[in-house]
Amino acid sequence: MRGGFLITEDRLEGLPGLVVPSASGAVVSFLGRVRDHNDGRAVTGLEYSAYPELAVKEGGRILAEALTRFGLDAARAAHRVGDLGIGDAAVVVEVASGHRGEGFDACRWIIDEIKSRVPIWKCEHYAEGDRAWVMCHHEPTTTAN
Repeated sequence: MRGGFLITEDRLEGLPGLVVPSASGAVVSFLGRVRDHNDGRAVTGLEYSAYPELAVKEGGRILAEALTRFGLDAARAAHRVGDLGIGDAAVVVEVASGHRGEGFDACRWIIDEIKSRVPIWKCEHYAEGDRAWVMCHHEPTTTAN
C-alpha cells in the first residue's frame, strides 16, 4: 500500500507497518501521544470526535498532495477517535522517501495539514473536573462536566 488515511477507534500502536518500496532510503514517522498537561493545566485524558467521511476524504487529499509535493514513495496517516488516556497514541504519520530530508519535511507538513484541515475535534479533560473542546486551529471552549 502506497498510503492512505484512516480514522479509527482502535489503538494505533497495533497498526501494521507501512509497506516501504525497495527504492526508499528513508522512513520517517511521527507518533502524537496524549500528554498529561496543556497550557499549564493538568490533563487527565482526551476525547476525539470526527466527521469520518469528510475526515478520510480530506486526509486522503493531504497525503496525495504530499506524495507529489515531496516526491514520496509512500505515505499514510491514522487518527484515533473516542476516549484516550495519557500516553495513548492519537495520531500517526509515516512516509517513505528516497532521502531523509524530504521524508522529515513531508512528515511535518502532513501532521500540520491534518491539524489545520481535517474535521477532528479534541476535548481535553482537566484534573479540576472541567473540559475544553478544541477543533483544529480554533480557540478552546471551556464547558462544565
